Amino acid sequence: MKNKQAELIKQLTDKQLLQNLFLTQIILLTLAFFLGIILFEDRSAFFDLFNLNDLNILLIGVPAGALVVVLDIILMKVTPPSYQDDGGINERIFSHLPYSLIFVVATVVAVSEELLFRGVLQTHFGLLWTSIIFAAVHYRYLFNWFLFLNVLVLSFFIGFLYEWTDNIIVTIMAHFLIDFILGVLIRNKKQKELGKKGGDLNESSAKE
Repeated sequence: MKNKQAELIKQLTDKQLLQNLFLTQIILLTLAFFLGIILFEDRSAFFDLFNLNDLNILLIGVPAGALVVVLDIILMKVTPPSYQDDGGINERIFSHLPYSLIFVVATVVAVSEELLFRGVLQTHFGLLWTSIIFAAVHYRYLFNWFLFLNVLVLSFFIGFLYEWTDNIIVTIMAHFLIDFILGVLIRNKKQKELGKKGGDLNESSAKE
C-alpha cells in the first residue's frame, strides 16, 4: 500500500500535488457544510463557534502555534531523517511556492480542517474520536509511526485549545501558524540547497 502511494505521488507533478491539496480542502469544506446543516440546530449555533474579539486568539493561539513549530524543529534535529519521511510531499508542495501562495495554502488548510474537525466533529462527537479521525485523514502519515503519532498528538493539542477557549478562531490561528511557518522553512531550506548546488557547479566550471 505504501509503495503504491509512493508510485502514484511520483507520477504527479508539483503543480498537480498542489491542485490535489486544494481539491482535498474543498472536499473537507463541503463535508463541514453538509454535516453542519445536519448536526447544528440552527445557524446561530454554528456562528457561536467564532469570536473575533477574543484576546485568546493572540494570547493562546499564536504562542501555541509557535510552540508546536519550535518542538517540530527540535524533533527534526534530534531524530533520524527517516522519522520525518512523508514521501517528500511537503517538500514538493512548498519548495517552489512564493511566500504569498504559502500564506494562501496555510490559510485554506487551517480554515477547512478546523471547521470540519473542531467546529463540526469535535463539537458533536468529542475530542477523542475527532483526533483519531483527524490523524487517519492524513493518510500519508499512516505508514510512518512517528509522523502518525506526531499528528495524533497535535490533533489532541489543538482539540484541547478548542475545549479550553471555546473559540474556533483560536485553533485556526494556531493551525495556520504551524503550516505557514513550516512551509516557509521548507521553502527556504530548499532554496538554500539549490543555491549551494548552483554555487558548487559554478566553482567546478571555473576550475575546468
